Amino acid sequence: MVLTVRRHALCALAVRRGEEPYKGMWALPGGFVRADEDLATAAARELAEETGLRAHDQESRSPGAHLEQLATYGDPGRDPRMRVVSVAHLALAPDLPSPTAGGDARSARWAPVEALLGTGEASAQDSESRSPLAFDHGEILAAGVERARSKIEYSSLATAFCPPEFTVGELRRVYEAVWGVVLDPRNFHRKVTGTPGFLVPSGGTTTRQGGRPAQLFRAGGATLLNPPMLRPEV
Repeated sequence: MVLTVRRHALCALAVRRGEEPYKGMWALPGGFVRADEDLATAAARELAEETGLRAHDQESRSPGAHLEQLATYGDPGRDPRMRVVSVAHLALAPDLPSPTAGGDARSARWAPVEALLGTGEASAQDSESRSPLAFDHGEILAAGVERARSKIEYSSLATAFCPPEFTVGELRRVYEAVWGVVLDPRNFHRKVTGTPGFLVPSGGTTTRQGGRPAQLFRAGGATLLNPPMLRPEV
């Protein structure tokens, strides 16, 4: 599954199935592992085919989407056609362009996770996504969203939703979108700039959000945050 932040909301890539089973229903994109692939290679290939992104290279620190294995799903009845075991992967990336459907997908779109999971209030535009996902994809999506929400507490993973250089305000909006809360700007700024290795000033400023020039940062070398960014109780 692929998660991104669009229009200040956490969104997932969803495809409307064009074939049975579950024809016409929304589902998470995916595919089968080829005979000459391992799981990581297959996940990276599917990510590139679905979004045009390559997975982030941890060793060379080259830019790209964060990609990690989420969980394995193997209930005998999860696919009515045959026994299928799925190894779900989670990809996180900055705001992505509108997707193009392919394969057995009739259409593809970015949909707010709250609409896909049937939680919160959906706008008129997203009301069509407010229906159960095909297969067990609702369970998979819920697990991926919770993984993202929990990991940005103790790791620098929130920067995976940001461009290479970003402001503290843009990073705060990522936390707000993923957690579904409103954070105090001053308190947030103090926490993230005071956490060792979290952010590094890039030396530049931007006015892309209007108002006074804001300082630009990039992700630091820290992978674990100490102290962690604890999510507020709601």
